[in-house]
Amino acid sequence: MQDSIKLLPDYLVSTRNVLESEDLLILVQKLAIAIFIGLFIGLEREFSKPEEEKIFAGIRTYPLIAIFGFCTALITSFTSEWVYALLLLGFTILVTSSYIFSARQGRHGGTSEISILIVFLLGSLVFWNFIILAAVIGVIVNLFLTLKIQFHAFVGKISAEDLHAALKLAIITVIVLPLLPDKTYGPFDVLNPRMIWLMVIFISGISFLGYIIIKFYGKNKGISITGLMGGMVSSTAVAVALSKKSKENSELSGNFAVGIVLASTVMYGRILFVTFIINPGLVSTLWVPMLLFTLTGIAVSYFLHLKIKGENAKDGINFRNPFELKSALLFGVIFGAIIFISKAAEVYLGEGGLYAASALAGITSVDAIVISLAKLTSGGLSVKTAVIAVVLATISNNIVKAIISLMFGSQGMRKYIFAGLGVLILSSLIYLLIIFMI
Repeated sequence: MQDSIKLLPDYLVSTRNVLESEDLLILVQKLAIAIFIGLFIGLEREFSKPEEEKIFAGIRTYPLIAIFGFCTALITSFTSEWVYALLLLGFTILVTSSYIFSARQGRHGGTSEISILIVFLLGSLVFWNFIILAAVIGVIVNLFLTLKIQFHAFVGKISAEDLHAALKLAIITVIVLPLLPDKTYGPFDVLNPRMIWLMVIFISGISFLGYIIIKFYGKNKGISITGLMGGMVSSTAVAVALSKKSKENSELSGNFAVGIVLASTVMYGRILFVTFIINPGLVSTLWVPMLLFTLTGIAVSYFLHLKIKGENAKDGINFRNPFELKSALLFGVIFGAIIFISKAAEVYLGEGGLYAASALAGITSVDAIVISLAKLTSGGLSVKTAVIAVVLATISNNIVKAIISLMFGSQGMRKYIFAGLGVLILSSLIYLLIIFMI
């Protein structure tokens, strides 16, 4: 008996001891959970199969497979791990044989077979007390099975450029980041190569995610939706794209203006998210103005839409993949320069210099200055000063978008842009006035 226990891994020996002490009710409860996981996945398989197609496993078979995996783990607990290996091997051969037979009949793809083997393992995990893990995996598996059509449609929209961009993002994340030194350099001891590169990855990842969402839902879902999703990538890019489109379709100038205002509104949520990741303590103060400006942007967009009284036309807006290695390197240089200039301005010019640096940084992008301020706040910068600087960066960024609309947009969209972005800028200035008076 002791020899057989020595053959078992530590976690199986522990399970055996538990089995000897726990009552039947606990085993039955575990078994019920395993059955439920099998039913959960089997229901999706049964529902998604074509009417005329015969499948190896359905709503009845999947729970049985989960029970089989549970019982296999149970038997292993008082025998040997070789029993589990042999039973799993035999079951795998059975499933493989079914796949070969189905493939000969013209049904290709091994999704069902893989899900069958996973359900077997999930049944075992439940017995081994990894109940939460088994449940989570079960939900994820069901999600992948359910979204088959959506995933295939999404793959059809992916280009070679997108795959190369994803590969580049993986390279700078997995390979470059660990090689960079994790220590600070420079006169003000604020330039950390690894931290700078980590921020490059972070911002690139957010922009890439926004681009993927646009790919998934489509860029022809309406100008307003394009503005909302495009704001996740770059509200300034949205302003350029929609302004140029307004000259091509002047009758939709108001709709394009609403799209730009919505993209600018998303910018505040993006700022809050970036700040939460970098410095959660700053969010406790920053969320008030960001929420205020977001609600203002939503209200302005809604009233502009009512005034236009037109439907958002489905018009294709071309968004290029936002991730390019050259752009990532440029952002890293800009971010490093901004965090250095911000610290130097704070040391030599005080708060006024920092505010000026923030306003200038906001002309190009708010991401770099927001991250810089979040890092400087962790190093002792006043939270109030950081919040004022962030708001100043958003004001200068909105002014730039208004100028872009004036330069590239149609005559008809300008009044809507000045009304929409004007309210956002005015609300920001009023907030700053209140803050300075407190």
